[in-house]
Amino acid sequence: MAHLGSRRTRALTLPVGLALTASLGFLPTGAASAAPADAQPTAAVSTDGPKLSYVVNTRGGRGTVKQVKKAIAEAGGTVVVAYEQIGVIVAHSQNPDFAQSIRRVRGVDSAGATRTNPIVPQATTDIGVEQPLSAEQARDAAAEATAEQDPMEPLQWDLPAIKADQAHQKTLGSSKVTVAVIDTGVDDTHPDLAPNFNRGASASCVSGAPDTTDGAWRPKTGESDHGTHVAGTIAAAKNGVGVTGVAPGVKVAGIKVANPDGFFYTESIVCGFVWAAEHGVDVTNNSYYTDPWMFNCKNDLDQGALVEAVARATRYAEHKGTVNVASAGNSKFDLASGAIDDTTSPNDTTAATRTIDPRECLDIPAMLPGVVTVSATGAKGLKSSYSNYGNGVIDVAAPGGDSTVYQTPAPPATSGLILSTLPGGKYGYKAGTSMASPHVAGVAALIKSTHPHASAAAVKALLTAEADATACGAPYDFNGDGKIDAVCEGGKNRNGFYGAGVVNALNAVRW
Repeated sequence: MAHLGSRRTRALTLPVGLALTASLGFLPTGAASAAPADAQPTAAVSTDGPKLSYVVNTRGGRGTVKQVKKAIAEAGGTVVVAYEQIGVIVAHSQNPDFAQSIRRVRGVDSAGATRTNPIVPQATTDIGVEQPLSAEQARDAAAEATAEQDPMEPLQWDLPAIKADQAHQKTLGSSKVTVAVIDTGVDDTHPDLAPNFNRGASASCVSGAPDTTDGAWRPKTGESDHGTHVAGTIAAAKNGVGVTGVAPGVKVAGIKVANPDGFFYTESIVCGFVWAAEHGVDVTNNSYYTDPWMFNCKNDLDQGALVEAVARATRYAEHKGTVNVASAGNSKFDLASGAIDDTTSPNDTTAATRTIDPRECLDIPAMLPGVVTVSATGAKGLKSSYSNYGNGVIDVAAPGGDSTVYQTPAPPATSGLILSTLPGGKYGYKAGTSMASPHVAGVAALIKSTHPHASAAAVKALLTAEADATACGAPYDFNGDGKIDAVCEGGKNRNGFYGAGVVNALNAVRW
């Protein structure tokens, strides 16, 4: 998984023509309430520890939440927001024993710190734009474009790979359908995104509580361009400008959840899913994992609480009709294996190597029940060299790009990466399961456009049923060195590399 400003986003930036290097990419009125800002702990409570953020998962109704909020104050905590509809409270505390104390409170199912690094003001760093499209490349692409294509569409090998170009001849998707990009923020002023942007479904959830200040959903100067790239893949307008999205007629919203240092913490993710659920979002795209743990082990008191909080939020969104799509990750892991060495967690302080069982330690939200988990393919239709995989874990596959050395696209495309929008009206290439997931989100949006009354479960069923079944193929040696780099298990109709197959946008609009 790559560092593109957002530390855990599932994109890889690959030098064109060079080998891949893995550099591991709101609530209704009365539904949420905060403790008074001046709430004070009892005198016996220590408050000299580092200031951390916590999620507290409750059981029972509003009365229980009220009692737990009181207990949080008595334990030296301050409530940031309470999502009563899912029984999750976000709190801050400097009491080193806060989690242990609050777990003993009647009505609390679990509680855990969402980070290992104290809450401090964050400075925005200048990240820059990686792999921008040059003016010469843009001119060459425009010369190749037909009257039916946007100027840069000839460079988008990924659209014909899932038959999106053919789907667009039938429909561009419905403007009544909204896909929310839960990510690093979306630049809605981009000329390819502005026509399709849904401001009413957009917000910043960075603090754990929704901020609807105008433009709060945008990345600030120097912050990651990741979310804007993802948004363009889903719904860049077919307007004679730039690139074309998979579903260029649907709406796209930005729900910003990454802080200025690029961390996606649990409280922000919970806020993002609940916000989407409460604002009529049909599909969410999630191209990240929840920091600071690459895998959250349910038998760990802190990590188990994080799994429960995010799972409650995704279930709530799905119950409200939202299809949640997530990237599988870029570590080349077999997510169905019995043991994985995680060397990067926690990533906000000092990482330590640990061997985890992915059946008990989950990458969230990707490995949560009900979430559509997406692996990446390259220009030749094979699993991307970096993509995670796993029989029974991967639901579908989609283009995420790969080094041109490994999978070279057919002309006029020149890069094996995915071309999309970047902040400031720019365009550029990225690769990763981060880029695969929005292709699936776009196809899900086309299905919802075709079947406007379909439930989330029905849309997911059609997504897999209409995918192009893809067999494992020859032994997987992506760089041709004679060494098998990954083992694909399963048959043609369901396997660890491609799940039910590569998504098909034409099928999504044909029936």
